[in-house]
Amino acid sequence: MAVKIIAAAWGFAEATLFFIVPDVWTSATGINNLKQGLIACLWALTGALAGGLLMYLWGQYEPVVSTHWVESVPAINTAMMDEVRASLTTTGIGAMFIGPLQGIPYKTFAVQAYGAGIPLGLFLLLSIPARLIRFALVTVLANVVARYALPNRSVAFRRSILLAVWALFYGYYFTVMSS
Repeated sequence: MAVKIIAAAWGFAEATLFFIVPDVWTSATGINNLKQGLIACLWALTGALAGGLLMYLWGQYEPVVSTHWVESVPAINTAMMDEVRASLTTTGIGAMFIGPLQGIPYKTFAVQAYGAGIPLGLFLLLSIPARLIRFALVTVLANVVARYALPNRSVAFRRSILLAVWALFYGYYFTVMSS
């Protein structure tokens, strides 16, 4: 049960003002047990949807304040928020599928979706595949790499390698996105 609670809480936190993706947890959970990792993905999605709902409503009722708060999150700035706003305006809700490939956090879309004319129901409905696809892909990838690249290693060793990979990823991400 703790795995599910942590996944949901992490999904909610990252959809709001936390800056580390729940994929860290789901991949660590699924590294030795893919089924458990994919269940964690569903719980992370549940938390992300709750967080996305909160951010959408905050953006609807306090767009200036909510945008300011999101811009204070590490690696998010005014230029990114302007890019998301333009992308939502020109591409519509499809921008939520492209954004993660560019390292753009979900919260930036959530807080600006209302202002771009995207209805809440559509936003939440399309948040499901937009979030779940990445959660599941990262979790499956971690499991496959652990099974085939580190077949005879302990869980602790595999998780240490995974943690190192995430540390390198975030070192790079914060260096590139903050510049």
